[in-house]
Amino acid sequence: MNQVHHATPSLLDFPVEILLDILGHLDVYDLVRARQICKDVRQVIDSSSELIYTIDLKHFNAIPIPSMPGLDCSIPTLRKSLLQSESAWQKAEYITRDPIVIPYPQHMYRWSGGVLGFPLEGIQQIAFFQPQLADNHSDATILRQWGCKINSAVSHYNFSPAQDLVILLTRASPGESYAYDVIFRSLSEDKAHPEATSAVVKALDNEIDLEVFNPYNPKSSIFGDYYGVLFRNVSKPDGGAADFLQIWNWKSKDTFQCLEVFDPACKTMNFSFLTNEKLIVVNTRELLLYSLVHSANTLQLTVKFLLPALRSHFEYDCISFNPIPFHARAHNQIIAINMDIFGGSLTTDPCFTLFVQRNTLLELESTYTNSYGKTSEDSSSLPWSSWGPNNTRFFEESSYDPCKHSIFGFRTASLVGNRNSHRPLCIRDFNPHRVVDFKVGNGTKCNQRLIEGETLSSDLFLDSFGSGLPYLETTTEEKFLSTDMTMEGHRVTLLSYEVMRSITMSEAGEQSFEQELVQGFEVLDFQ
Repeated sequence: MNQVHHATPSLLDFPVEILLDILGHLDVYDLVRARQICKDVRQVIDSSSELIYTIDLKHFNAIPIPSMPGLDCSIPTLRKSLLQSESAWQKAEYITRDPIVIPYPQHMYRWSGGVLGFPLEGIQQIAFFQPQLADNHSDATILRQWGCKINSAVSHYNFSPAQDLVILLTRASPGESYAYDVIFRSLSEDKAHPEATSAVVKALDNEIDLEVFNPYNPKSSIFGDYYGVLFRNVSKPDGGAADFLQIWNWKSKDTFQCLEVFDPACKTMNFSFLTNEKLIVVNTRELLLYSLVHSANTLQLTVKFLLPALRSHFEYDCISFNPIPFHARAHNQIIAINMDIFGGSLTTDPCFTLFVQRNTLLELESTYTNSYGKTSEDSSSLPWSSWGPNNTRFFEESSYDPCKHSIFGFRTASLVGNRNSHRPLCIRDFNPHRVVDFKVGNGTKCNQRLIEGETLSSDLFLDSFGSGLPYLETTTEEKFLSTDMTMEGHRVTLLSYEVMRSITMSEAGEQSFEQELVQGFEVLDFQ
């Protein structure tokens, strides 16, 4: 009697099309492991530009930026562009675009998504400027310029090009019970933002003493559906003062908003969203991680991190964060915490910048809970020695220098040296995959050097810094004269200036000298 043997098909017996469909459901880490199964599986994965591009995006921690109309967005083209850009960053090779002259920003200017915005004096308008390529077939750069009309004095503003959003903070009319109107407008069109549930909402309603209300320099942050403002040292109706952090979900039909009150004695400095659900607040002593609780319209404190302790007579004067771009919400990101210090007999204004990965702060939540249990205002803070030295990197530099630590993903860019002279551009890559590649000899080592194990020390601190976050450093040979800068994707945009001098002759034959400060964009494309 003949026996029928039913052979169990193996994975490789399936047609390639079905294999690719199956593999397409794996995450990046499983794809990388699958490539190690055998030569045949590796060849199948490598034959798919989509799967290899997915691996490359994760390897380089590449943050996709909004695509421009008319550009080729096919997977092979995107992968080729990614690899070319990464090679250019490693070699510090870039294309310099022709400088573009712009009006000189007097005050209240800010960057977001490669766009510069600032109010124009004498005109009720906030002007926005963005350098971009003239067309898909040319290297010429043109200036896109537009404006947002305003009907009253703007106390503060913020914007997000990725969401076509500009938010204006204007003082409420006399006699109202609240302090500010918060206005949500389209960045590209002169109208209310179409996705805003309410075009205008109230800030600090019945919370403060309006007769003595004069907040200094509000701090704001935009992330996805959320907008928050920190008002510091505000007088309350019943006497005393407080710091107020108010947050809105500007798209929510339920108009989610919460108001957190801080004791001014803690000297709350700043805040920033980390994700759609998490934000961090900093005071002169510690970092505070909060979760947004939608059901209760409130914030829940989850972790407290101590900052490195300063010696007596010194204290943190100003602490700020670099904003995380909304399109980076699904990616890990380097966070820069800039800390100015004063006190004692200092003759300079020292500034220290602490780098830490966003995911590190989020992952330390479980460490804190295991050690201290549920967090409260009175609970202990995670000591600096248990979280800082192994997870952060410190830099000491001059204060009041906007040309430091522009960040995109794991990469940072700074002009180094005397800010009143031409300076080279220093590029630092904190991507752990790139560091490993460099150590084993993969990729280029041209102009790059590995920094690890070096520890910064300062007599201002009681705590040691440690040597976490190794990185690769590249410095350009060319030097630049700039007052500010930003980085977005593969582009660094410098706000450069040049002093133009001229001589005029009067009818009496007397000479007079005049000089004019000419401001403009200088664009460096690493591609």
